[in-house]
Amino acid sequence: MDQENENDIPGAVPFDDVAEAWFWFIQAQQARNEGARFRAGMSLTQRPCEPSDFLKILDGLYRQRRLLRDHLLVLRHYGRRQMAPDLRRRKEVLAHKLWHEALDRLEPVLVRKGIVRGKKSLTPRPHKLWAREAVVHTNENAQLTPQGKRA
Repeated sequence: MDQENENDIPGAVPFDDVAEAWFWFIQAQQARNEGARFRAGMSLTQRPCEPSDFLKILDGLYRQRRLLRDHLLVLRHYGRRQMAPDLRRRKEVLAHKLWHEALDRLEPVLVRKGIVRGKKSLTPRPHKLWAREAVVHTNENAQLTPQGKRA
């Protein structure tokens, strides 16, 4: 299997974002803990990974010290609740910070493996010769007075 794209499953639909993937993983783990058996192709939406893939990714990031125990505890707690920590609640401020740190560290790995769709830049980046193609808009019909003001 190709290391970078090991999750190429025909017809698989990547998750829209890391949080969606995380909540799916938590639900799958809970189902497995309750005795569910997973077989490829049995779900309504084919996903580009299995829950065990998530465990490998988490283990790797933990071993690299990119994810700490506190990150994992927050991910597990709020994943089981199926909702992210709310910054407006005083008791969830630290959890909110840890949640977003963890998701930010998971995202590049999940995007690279094709589990999560990459974010599309909302602002296009200019290319080298952008200045040559720039168009300055003028209003040729505007009449200016000698002081530079419109008449």
